[in-house]
Amino acid sequence: MADYDYDVLVIGAGPGGYVAAIRAAQLGLKTACAEGRETLGGTCLNVGCIPSKAMLHASEYYEAAAGGAMAAMGIKVKPELDLGAMHGQRKDAVKGLTGGIEFLFKKNKIDWLKGYAKFTSADTVDVAGKNVRAKNIIIATGSSVTPLPGVEVDNAKGVIVDSTGALELAKVPGHMVVIGGGVIGLELGSVWRRLGAKVTCVEFLDQILPGMDGDVRKEANRIFKKQGIEFKLKTKVTGATVKGKKAVLTLEPAAGGEAETLEADVVLVSIGRRPNTDGLALDKAGLAVNKRGQIETDHDFRTSVPGIWAIGDVIPGPMLAHKAEDEGIACAENIAGQTGIVNHDVIPSVVYTWPEIAGVGLTEEAAKERGEVKVGKFPMLANSRAKTNHEPDGFVKVIADAKTDRVLGVWIIASVAGTMIAQAAQAMEFGATSEDIAYTCHAHPTHSEAIKEAAMAVTGKPIHI
Repeated sequence: MADYDYDVLVIGAGPGGYVAAIRAAQLGLKTACAEGRETLGGTCLNVGCIPSKAMLHASEYYEAAAGGAMAAMGIKVKPELDLGAMHGQRKDAVKGLTGGIEFLFKKNKIDWLKGYAKFTSADTVDVAGKNVRAKNIIIATGSSVTPLPGVEVDNAKGVIVDSTGALELAKVPGHMVVIGGGVIGLELGSVWRRLGAKVTCVEFLDQILPGMDGDVRKEANRIFKKQGIEFKLKTKVTGATVKGKKAVLTLEPAAGGEAETLEADVVLVSIGRRPNTDGLALDKAGLAVNKRGQIETDHDFRTSVPGIWAIGDVIPGPMLAHKAEDEGIACAENIAGQTGIVNHDVIPSVVYTWPEIAGVGLTEEAAKERGEVKVGKFPMLANSRAKTNHEPDGFVKVIADAKTDRVLGVWIIASVAGTMIAQAAQAMEFGATSEDIAYTCHAHPTHSEAIKEAAMAVTGKPIHI
């Protein structure tokens, strides 16, 4: 390694990057990670997954107290919102977790190269004016908010914001308009609705939560409407102007038609994310991106240039932190000569609203395109734990191959769907049939019994419906 500064250089310290660096170091490789943020952890830990969940959790408590859910269980309180303290606990969570990664870097003797990296050749990058040469370079630069033409985000003003700005609002808006009916928009819209804002969600498509199972999308829309979120579906936003402390949006039917205006105190632009590949000078390394701005790799995460690898949001596939983490581990193991594998057919996804929404594998629609299927559903209303917890909304849906009974997909709407989906993912990883799940003893009373009952329903033998 005399000619190289490092065996492995990771560009980006998000969930994929920092995990790849740690695993590479564990495998005995001299490792560095280039990151320009002041703290490690990337978007997820700093301004994404972690802080949003802190606000979601806190706002759930507030709504439970303010909305009468606690009163129904004999607990009477009159909550008072201290938004500053709520933001404070969010920041404490972020500080603790990002600091923990810095500790792990030191523990594993990983050099943190502070600065943004750009290629100068296929094996060399410039980090803050210093050339660093590595035998293997892993691109793990994540993604950023997709801009919407005609709608300019300015987080500093706090009127038209992206997801980062929506986490920092100094007061509860009277009316928040969320552009985009995907995961991030619904989660952050839910936070501010619980704290007192009127929330309107504008979505170009005819349903929210694109890519999820059809039954889930319909039921989620019904639940969120019941909670007070207003939806304008099949509608596009063509422009926005800021007048004082208000925003005025121009809306048009997606299929064309007469425009209308909509006024809001805060507009959240949340129409998706795009790979962070600009600024890397990929051409200097001999790399190019596809039409979606992604870097193509093989099954082992190798790019077209020997010695350069890529993982996470910059490559095709769902933009999820846990996908990036698994790819980071597998990539590091492949570099070390081991066999690192990620089963991209079994990547769970979760929406952390109330109730939570989770899925893994194929939707019913996608499964039917491949062949005949059997479907079992079980409502949470009939689950004893959900009933005693006053959590009646939602269901579990199990989709199985009609001939082999192998589970192809599981979709859940339940208060703890994000936790429940792990069982389904593990079962699918081992090639489980619906019968395997149905004949596995589940503790009583638990929400997870609904998975057992849905699996039993695949063959027409649920007990409690």
